[in-house]
Amino acid sequence: MSLYAAIDLHSTNSVLAVMDADGKPLLQCRRPNALPGILAELEPFRPQLAGVAVESTYNWYWLVDGLMDHGYAVHLVNTTAIPQYDGLKHGDDHTDALHLAQLMRLGLLPEGYIYPREQRATRDLLRRRFTLVRQAVQLMLMIQSSVSRCSGRCLSSNAIRQLTAAQLESLFPDLATRYGVLVQFRLWLTLQEQIAALERWVRKDLARPDLLLRLQSVPGIGPILGTTILLETGAIERFASVGDYASYCRMVESVRLSNGKRKGHGNRKCGNRYLCWAYMEAAHHATRHSAPVRRWYERKRARKHRVVAIKAVAHKLARASYYMLREGTPFDPKRAFG
Repeated sequence: MSLYAAIDLHSTNSVLAVMDADGKPLLQCRRPNALPGILAELEPFRPQLAGVAVESTYNWYWLVDGLMDHGYAVHLVNTTAIPQYDGLKHGDDHTDALHLAQLMRLGLLPEGYIYPREQRATRDLLRRRFTLVRQAVQLMLMIQSSVSRCSGRCLSSNAIRQLTAAQLESLFPDLATRYGVLVQFRLWLTLQEQIAALERWVRKDLARPDLLLRLQSVPGIGPILGTTILLETGAIERFASVGDYASYCRMVESVRLSNGKRKGHGNRKCGNRYLCWAYMEAAHHATRHSAPVRRWYERKRARKHRVVAIKAVAHKLARASYYMLREGTPFDPKRAFG
């Protein structure tokens, strides 16, 4: 008889549940987040376990990797797609774990992708770059605001980048204001140095530079956006169709229809926000610097809102990237924007 295990993972503890083929609970317990204790609870059921479902929370790496290293068949649960059971009067962590085991027993468990650990750290490093860049931009805007407030001048970002600390001091006669701006400026310089060092590390650790060169042939996609797309996409074979990939990139409209009428929205956040950001950035750049893309964008903009038009360009770029990664073909602007 096959058994089904599930783990409701939290920040400091995990709730384990094991269920038999008839849906009868065999184990329900809460244990601290330590691999030896969890392995000890699962060991008596190991010969008959068909799999272990693990909730995809922010801290799943250690648990999934540890279970896989010990030979367990691990299923990473897509938490945004779990059908909720509303028939319970009372629900808690134990019922949630049993619900995951029940879905796996019935073959209805929505699964996420277990990203290979060899490139997982590099992908996360690029995500940290995303956060550092946003912090650097925030500091730059604060410096611009201080310059405008104290001198009435409006300096561009490029102009501030070329300023030295001595030139920046001359813009602020007040000592307190000058001190605050210099602190922000030094923090901005430090962030820029760390971002550059991080980018060098990621480029050195990239597994498939040939795929990066292929993606860089797409208008608007440079080294950083191309690396982001490669690392966030992972194995292109995991997407059955170009529509699945576009949906994962959040390029597909989220809407619920019934009898031709709009009945609400689906899960707009289902997908990869980093891929969505990358293709939107590429779309903005492509509409400014690529003539075929700009002509297609202008035709779309004549009939739709500007935001809808730029999202349509990003959708086109995502679809083109899918075929390039899957088939190994170069970018064809006529095929994409003809």
